[in-house]
Order: sequence, then C-alpha cells, then structure tokens
Amino acid sequence: MKMGEKLLMGVAFAIAIGWLPRASAQTPGKEASDSPHRAASNGARTGGHASCCAELPPRFLRADAPGKEKNTHRVAASSDKIPGMVWIPGGEFVMGNDSPAAQRNEQPAHRVLVDGFWMDATEVTNAEFRRFVESSGHVTTAERAPTLEEIMAQAAPGTLPPPKEALVAASLVFTPPNRAVPLDNARSWWSWTPGADWRRPEGVGSSIRGKDDHPVVHVSWFDAAAYAKWAGKRLPTEAEWEYAARGGLVAGKYSWGNAPVSDEEPQANIWQGEFPHKNLKTDGFDRTAPAKSFASNGYGLYDMAGNVWEWCADWYHPAAYALRLEETKGKVVVNPRGPSQSFNPLDPYAPSHVNRGGSFLCHKSYCEAYRPSARRGTAADTGMSHIGFRCVRSASTAKTESARQDLERK
Repeated sequence: MKMGEKLLMGVAFAIAIGWLPRASAQTPGKEASDSPHRAASNGARTGGHASCCAELPPRFLRADAPGKEKNTHRVAASSDKIPGMVWIPGGEFVMGNDSPAAQRNEQPAHRVLVDGFWMDATEVTNAEFRRFVESSGHVTTAERAPTLEEIMAQAAPGTLPPPKEALVAASLVFTPPNRAVPLDNARSWWSWTPGADWRRPEGVGSSIRGKDDHPVVHVSWFDAAAYAKWAGKRLPTEAEWEYAARGGLVAGKYSWGNAPVSDEEPQANIWQGEFPHKNLKTDGFDRTAPAKSFASNGYGLYDMAGNVWEWCADWYHPAAYALRLEETKGKVVVNPRGPSQSFNPLDPYAPSHVNRGGSFLCHKSYCEAYRPSARRGTAADTGMSHIGFRCVRSASTAKTESARQDLERK
C-alpha cells in the first residue's frame, strides 16, 4: 500500500488524540512576506474570515473565499448523453477573486480557458459509493488503522511516537458544543472518533440507513480517486470545478448569482443560527442533505455550494495562482492542472489536495467558503464529516465509453 493511504497521520493525528502539546498545532498568522510560497498562508483567520476548522491540527485547517458571474467563448455542447452527468461547455472565465473579501489563496484573479467536459450532476452518494465498495472490495482510509511508520513519515522532525493504543481506525466527526465557545479553537467542535467512517459517519452506533441519496463522507482523496477510476471517470481539476460552479455567470458572488444568502428560502445546505452550537436548521437539515434538495446552478449542477467539501485532482498550493501567472506572463491559461507538487504551510509534512465548495458547516458570520472561488488544502489521507466529492469525464473519454456501450448493446 502506498505511503499516506492510511488514516489521518502525522502531527495533526497526534494532536487530535492529545498525543502532542497544543503548541504543535500553532498556525501561522497573516504574513507580510511577498514570497509566492507564503503569500496565501494566513492561518486560522484569513482575509478577515474565520475558518470552520480554525485551530484544528494543521491537517484539518481550511480556507474561505468569494466568486464571480457569465462566461464567454463557449464551445458547442456534446451530442452524447451520460446518465447522471451534465455537459459543461468549454469556455474562458476569470478564475479566483480579487475582491476585499477574498482570501489570499484565491488571488490574483486570472483568465483561464477550459475545454468542455462532463461532470456529475450531484456529489457521489452513499448508494453509489456502496456499489463501488461491493464491486471492488475497496477499504477506505478511515477504515484502516495507520501504522507507526506511516504516521512518523508525515510528522515534524523530532516528534515522539504516539502510544500504540492510539493506532486505531478513526476519523474526525463534527460534534457541536452545547454552548457558545470561542471560535479560535475548532477542537471545541471536532472529535477524533474511533470507528467513524463512511458507513458510520458519527462513529460506532451510527449508520447511513435511509441516507442512500446523501453524499458520502469520511472519504480521503485516495478513496475518491479510486472510485473515479472504477467509474471510468476522474476527479475535476480545480479550474474545471470553479468554472462549473459558476454556472455560466460572470460576476456572481455565489453559484446562484448575487442574491444574498437567505435563511427563509435557503439556496444551499449551510449553517443557519449561531455557529457552532446553535443550528436553527431552517434549510431542513442538521448535517448533509440528500442530492438535489436545492436548486441547481445554471449548468444543472447541484450542491456546488455547501453540503460537503469536494476533492479536486490538483495539488494544493496557497500561491498557486501567483506562481501560475509568473510562469505564463499574464496570458490566458489553458486547461491548468495545478502545481507539480503540494505545499501547505499549515501542514507542511503531508501532501495536500484542493477541496472546493464549502459545507453544511459554513456560515457568513464565520466563513463563506460556499462561494465559487473558495479553496482550501487538505491532506490527501484525510476524511471528515463534511468532505465528499464528485467526478468528471473528458469529452474524448465519454465518446469512447459511449461507443463501448453501443457495441455491448449490439
């Protein structure tokens, strides 16, 4: 098994189980450096917005952000049809966000051109993931106990080994406190929970019975990539994801446009009330919501804002856009694939991939990560209560698959 394909390792794992002192989880403050490798790492509070995972072990930190509206230069739509997928016509758009509310890891905004592709209309559901597991025998990261060697490979130099009893299959579960708590320490609402995984999202005794149409959670990047390969698909690039999330809009703050977030008529499954202790659930949901519970965006995609964070193919780098513009000299970037390696100052010893879309934990008073340009990096071997994914297919791949199905029917 490849290194890192286990459960929540390294310093973050250690602090989550109380193995290392709190000082080890310190996150950097806002940076004055203009180095592209530091330009976007501002710790638990970035660009004036707090993170729903602020002050967690670095492995579990997240970032926030806003978005934009109506694309141009679209190519013709594909004539094929794939069940459960939506054709996204290629085109040029402004990726990122330079508004005052944007975080530095979204900047600078720049022009990007993507080819047309197919995207799952919804996040991968429990039922779909179950079919994959039953067909392939896949065991998820959260279902496997990490080895000491794997943990130490991602720990900071000088880190002492954890106790053997800590090496159990587990995952981080959102556990809201019963009172208001300081918002600078997410340990107040996240619990390291043995036995938590995609089948038992709140740990031993919980289940997904009756939730076949909810998005699967507690999946690592490795789990998502394995599913995508099994399904003949792939994970979206970060550019594809943002382009699709905008739904054809050019200057919209959200995937649905500029209309403010409404508690009376919710546009997405996000937090209502006082985070993290009082969820009014005016959208009807305590945690995840079934697929298609809210209106789709302009492309017919559901839950591109809120519900669960979604894995992307790209490695995470807080200054990816600055480095990209430096390399391309400000020209339109065509089908960017992200940096060649990850760099996450909040978790420097663990390779991180991009998450997009925000989750049911996002609230405007604390984080607005349900905007199209919002991005964060998460260690590839990490799954949580609010991380899922959806897949895409390139147009050429879809045509090949369509031809194969035609042959099978004959």
